[in-house]
Amino acid sequence: MARQSNRSKAKPPSTDEPAAEVEETTAGSDTTEPAAVETPAETAEVDEVDAVDNDADDDADETGVDPAEQRALWDELRIDPIEIALPAGTGYTLRAYRMSNELTPTDTSDREEDDLFAARGRQDDEDDDADLFTDEELAEQAEAAGRKERGEDDDEEAEEADAEAEAELEEDEEEEEEEEPEAEEVPVFLTHRGKLLLFRSAEGLVSFIRSGAPNDFAQVDTWATLVDRLEPVNVAPLDEDSYELDLVVENLRGGHDSWDPPLIIEAGEVARDLSYALRLPAVLDMLSPGNSLDDLDEALRGVVDGGIGGFMARRRLRKIGAQTASLGWRTIIGKISAAVDWRD
Repeated sequence: MARQSNRSKAKPPSTDEPAAEVEETTAGSDTTEPAAVETPAETAEVDEVDAVDNDADDDADETGVDPAEQRALWDELRIDPIEIALPAGTGYTLRAYRMSNELTPTDTSDREEDDLFAARGRQDDEDDDADLFTDEELAEQAEAAGRKERGEDDDEEAEEADAEAEAELEEDEEEEEEEEPEAEEVPVFLTHRGKLLLFRSAEGLVSFIRSGAPNDFAQVDTWATLVDRLEPVNVAPLDEDSYELDLVVENLRGGHDSWDPPLIIEAGEVARDLSYALRLPAVLDMLSPGNSLDDLDEALRGVVDGGIGGFMARRRLRKIGAQTASLGWRTIIGKISAAVDWRD
């Protein structure tokens, strides 16, 4: 429904009053004065008000969706459409935050098979397991032969040792169960088999969601409602949900005086979320506390906050090398780009 403007339109002038004035003037004098005429300025003002109202109505008609209602949909679903700009292009995807015990991590087995070193490591582990299995068989055979030669006393001692070993193993398992981490809120993206699905158009994103194609986001509790209600016009990310990763490296190369704190801070936030959801431990480690890129992030946040803390933050920034920061972010963006599956 088109939105109606709250501004009142100018009331058109009445034609009865000027006529009465003309009659009175004629009766009192032979010279008649012309009736009051609307000035061009008043006409222009009325036209301008009408034009503003019509433009507002046209904007609502073009989209077909009230922005307030559109945002209410995403708030109800607890999902956000986001826009990510990478060196290869800009695309739309989805992000949500849910408890870790409600989600199954994305499958990265395909990525490991493509990694020559990871595949070689798995092969070495399998060879080691095979060797251990052979040694176990030999040990069992030797133990069986030894039991025949030993007396009953030796058998009892062996059984006691086995019982103690089993008891220790059970205790270790109980401790591991007790040490399981508590559930926490974690990010989940529109991914599949370790790849982030990015769509170059809103229509492509909606078409994929309605297609029923497999993806990791389908495990989100509000997925079914999203499939039923999402329209291309709804895919309109907020400013804070648009990330320009393609500009980060170039900005850092410009030196301390040209660094853009909001740009780099927002890039760090989405990079942390992506590294967790896509299972990129190298990226997560580079942005973890104690590393130079995390120090950069904290210093930039201090600059944004301002005050005395901002002054001290600027001094800390001077100690961070522009080349080190740009190279680090170049690595991060490269790893994220390698884990993207571009669609349409």
